[in-house]
Amino acid sequence: MVYTHASLCESMRLYPPVPIDSKVAKHDDVLPDGTVVKKGSRVCYHPYAMGRLEVLWGSDWEKFKPERWLESAADGANKNGKWSFVGRDPYTYPVFQAGPRICLGKDMAFLQMKRVVAGILRRFKVVPVADDGFEPVFIADLTSKMKGGFPVRFKERSD
Repeated sequence: MVYTHASLCESMRLYPPVPIDSKVAKHDDVLPDGTVVKKGSRVCYHPYAMGRLEVLWGSDWEKFKPERWLESAADGANKNGKWSFVGRDPYTYPVFQAGPRICLGKDMAFLQMKRVVAGILRRFKVVPVADDGFEPVFIADLTSKMKGGFPVRFKERSD
C-alpha cells in the first residue's frame, strides 16, 4: 500500500480537496518573511498554488509523479529493497493542515481512501470515458471539483 499512499498524496498535491484556506491571527505576529500580521487579520494560503511551486516540488511539478513521495533501497535509506514512504513537512503540504490544527482524522482518511482504492482496483479496471488528450477543467470552490465531473468506465477484471 506504500505506492497507493504516495499516489493519494500526489493526487492531493495537485488537486487538494480544499484549494484555499485561511486563518485569523489571535495575536500580533510576524511571518518568516518579515510581514507584520495584526491581531484579527485574516491570512489566506493556497494549497492548490503551493502544490505547483517549482521551488518546493522541482521543475517537474506539473507531472503526476508518486515517486516523489518514495525512497528506494538505491537511495541508501531502505535496506530491504522495497519502497518506503517519505512524508513532507505539513506546512509545505498543508492538505490536512499543520501544527495544533492538524486534521485529527488524517490517518483514518488515508485508511479509508486506501481501502476504497484497493477494493475497486482488485475487481475492476478503471478507464476514462473521455478521449486521450481530454483535460478536465478544475473548479476551485470551497472544495475542489471538475467541471462536468470525470466520467470513467469500470471493466470487470478477468485475471
